[in-house]
Amino acid sequence: MSDLIEFKNLKTYFYTEGGTVKAVNDVSFKIKKGEVVCVVGESGCGKSVTAMSLMRLVASPGEIVEGEILYENKNLLTLSDSEMRAIRGNDISMIFQEPMTSLNPVFTVGKQIMESIIVHQKLKKKEARKAAIDMISLVGIADAETIVDRYPHELSGGMKQRIMIAMALSCKPKVLIADEPTTALDVTIQAQILDLMRDIKEKFNTSIMFITHDLGVVAEMADYVVVMYAGKVIEEGPVNVIFKNPMHPYTIGLLKSKPILNKVQEKLYSIQGQVPSPINMPDNCYFNERCEFCFDKCKSSMPTLKLVEENHKVSCFKYKEGK
Repeated sequence: MSDLIEFKNLKTYFYTEGGTVKAVNDVSFKIKKGEVVCVVGESGCGKSVTAMSLMRLVASPGEIVEGEILYENKNLLTLSDSEMRAIRGNDISMIFQEPMTSLNPVFTVGKQIMESIIVHQKLKKKEARKAAIDMISLVGIADAETIVDRYPHELSGGMKQRIMIAMALSCKPKVLIADEPTTALDVTIQAQILDLMRDIKEKFNTSIMFITHDLGVVAEMADYVVVMYAGKVIEEGPVNVIFKNPMHPYTIGLLKSKPILNKVQEKLYSIQGQVPSPINMPDNCYFNERCEFCFDKCKSSMPTLKLVEENHKVSCFKYKEGK
């Protein structure tokens, strides 16, 4: 598979009265055609800011200060606003985190889906309405011809999430960003949404950047995993490699903290300590205060992401760079 998206040394900072928040700090990874890349990490690690940087939707006081985001070898950060608008929602679409607040309450869901189709596909209103009905049917909502004229408050949470997916897919994008699309949904609806996204990937060969903190979702959806901590990528590799042979102490801790069926556990494992303050971060390993393997070098230097084995990169002084 060839590379479709490549983040190269991306830095996105927020300038606040308290200091500089390095939300995304020198992040590099790739998304290949037809691949599901899961970006994993706890709240505040920079997952959503990375996605918003890709969409060029970082608002003040945030700013992309350095790096490149290549889409089909074209740097999105150098495009004009009009050139980016032609890509956003057409080639690259996003399912936002909260369907309850992302849908406009004063427009029908059909009009909200049609807007993108009319702008990007240049269809007439009647054709766009038919396309919207087709998309609503595609995401598994029955009686699409009635639902197209409903307002968001008339739909359940699961239906709203499906409408958000229909909006994102309305122009058949090459890249779909899913920012925790199953948050706040019950388990049954979560499973349906994940099945739907797998079907979409197979049907359209869509690349998916899937943002989550749920390792169960990662195991089910991912081809490739990128683990983030405090604005940095600390480990990445194919999903089977990450689950079978995690190397970074943080990744190991995440996997150990997942409850295991049919196994009696006296106490669920947790990573000790707290994520350091994002303001004015020090130039050392951000995980050092929580790491059981910490030694002097971790407190004075910043590890870099190294290839330690085939298709497996880790940012940790425990490992030496492989071939």
